[in-house]
Amino acid sequence: MRIGTAEIYRQVETVAEVKDSLVVGRQIEGDVEVVLLVVPAEGQALTDDLQKNLKTRIRQGASPRHVPKHIIQVPDIPYTRSGKKVELAVARLINGSNKADNRDALGNPEALDRIRECLDEAGLLPKG
Repeated sequence: MRIGTAEIYRQVETVAEVKDSLVVGRQIEGDVEVVLLVVPAEGQALTDDLQKNLKTRIRQGASPRHVPKHIIQVPDIPYTRSGKKVELAVARLINGSNKADNRDALGNPEALDRIRECLDEAGLLPKG
């Protein structure tokens, strides 16, 4: 099952408290959990109210299937040098793939390191 990330981005982009976001699917027991990483806008934080607002917007604007199981605050979103969000490297990270990513292609490879730390703190990285 593949999640339609575009529908989620469309909803998240309407929320002023969010500066940037990244959506990935986490493989779990033959299904996929939606994980939404958000960079709060200046002076904002990922509060319970903001999480509820995001989930409500996504449910109403996309579908209940698109509602994230996890919403994690991160300091930055990784982009390629050409300006595209790097979903695949984060999806590999969260799903335990050992496939090395081409960090040289990233404009901000340190963002991947920060995301790894945030996912680990949230208990979303595979064990081992």
